[in-house]
Amino acid sequence: MVKAAINRGTSPEPPPGTHILVVGGGYVGMYTALRLQRKLKARLRDDAVRITVITPDPYMTYQPFLPEAAAGSISPRHVVVPLRRVLDRCHVVIGEVQKIDHAGRTATVTTLATEEEGTGAVEIAYDELVLAPGSISRTLPVPGLADYAIGFKTVEEAIGLRNHVIEQMDIASSTRDVAIRDAALTFVFVGGGYAGVEALGELEDMARYTARYYHNIKPEDLKWILVEASNRILPEVGEEMGQYAIRELRGRNIDVRLETRLDSCENRVAVLSDGSRFPTRTVVWTAGVKPAPVLARTDLPLTERGRLKCTAELRIEGVEHAWAAGDAAAVPDITSGGTSQAFGSGGEKGKECAPNAQHAVRQAKTLAENIAASVNGGPLKEYEHKYVGSVASLGLHKGVAHVYGRKLKGYPAWFMHRAYHLSRVPTFNRKARVLAEWTLAGLFKREIVSLGSLEHPRAEFESAAGGRPVGPGHGSGPKPSGPQGN
Repeated sequence: MVKAAINRGTSPEPPPGTHILVVGGGYVGMYTALRLQRKLKARLRDDAVRITVITPDPYMTYQPFLPEAAAGSISPRHVVVPLRRVLDRCHVVIGEVQKIDHAGRTATVTTLATEEEGTGAVEIAYDELVLAPGSISRTLPVPGLADYAIGFKTVEEAIGLRNHVIEQMDIASSTRDVAIRDAALTFVFVGGGYAGVEALGELEDMARYTARYYHNIKPEDLKWILVEASNRILPEVGEEMGQYAIRELRGRNIDVRLETRLDSCENRVAVLSDGSRFPTRTVVWTAGVKPAPVLARTDLPLTERGRLKCTAELRIEGVEHAWAAGDAAAVPDITSGGTSQAFGSGGEKGKECAPNAQHAVRQAKTLAENIAASVNGGPLKEYEHKYVGSVASLGLHKGVAHVYGRKLKGYPAWFMHRAYHLSRVPTFNRKARVLAEWTLAGLFKREIVSLGSLEHPRAEFESAAGGRPVGPGHGSGPKPSGPQGN
């Protein structure tokens, strides 16, 4: 293992000053680093402070736009924000933190370079730690899940799912086997939260529109199934709006199954806890998230659910020079007096802020100000918020919202959803591009192209070089099993 300090210069010795290490380039990581480089501009210029951001990807994904990217309403490149452009005064390192020894103020990091060099990992020393690695999909030991399901947390998954849905329609249109056709046109979504409902709503909308271009597929031929273990969907918008969302989805011939679980999806057959069996080539898993695994490889205090114990100032409890926010942090909700707003306008009893994007963006602002105050010797302030509400899209021109105590549905809620997220997506560049795409989409027809070969860009060349025939349709050749396979 190599011990090193990464900095903007070419010298192996770091310049003097306070080194702030930000782990994660998501909502919290990007917004915290962005605000820090503005508040500490003079100190950064003099090298009195250095900021390093370690992230697996060179971009931040604005996840609320993933359903629209999957439906083709927004280009994939406009759903992400390039970190190096935005964080021009920070050092962005593309890698993964494997371990943190806060007692020794070091983080063990692997990068593409360490893999090429065969050095294994490097140790990066720091003075202040911001731990915001986010979350990963929370999976259960469901047989066949790892082999056949796909998640919906990344832009790659969103675009892969879009390509896959259109590809299944191509398969159904060209086969004479009834069993294959039915399985290809059956789509199972597991999880009735934001991700599952919005992804299903947008993709069903897109597929129904696409069906008009197939001579032997009608919208009613497609079977969409939403599986939710609890007795409600979209708990964030409240019970009344959640019931409206169920009626809206069922009105579009979507099979919403409450208090139901996915027991198995082996051999491309979705088996539900109510005894139903659906041969299907598409299982989308959106049943919650859990903290990033790196948290378990630190010497920092964790809650029973694996999140970092934090104070209202966003310090990690009982530890100096360590901060956290977002999905990875259990932050006291002092505004509601111990009532979390995670489940709609009324809330339920709890002591922590909900792990959602609304809190993450707001916490990042307070976090950056507190770190800057700590570096400058100023006072810290507690994170507090005013509950704004929740909005959710159910497809083009359809949605539900509960904002500032007002309940909206249909077109007004859909418009509110777009307006809210347009105001929240970072950088003027992205706002302008997204708005332009929405405007053009309103003037022209939907794009219904599947670019499945994007997932296997070398397949055609490999076939040509090896003298093998190229796969039909998109030239991608044989694919691995799973939602994008066979």
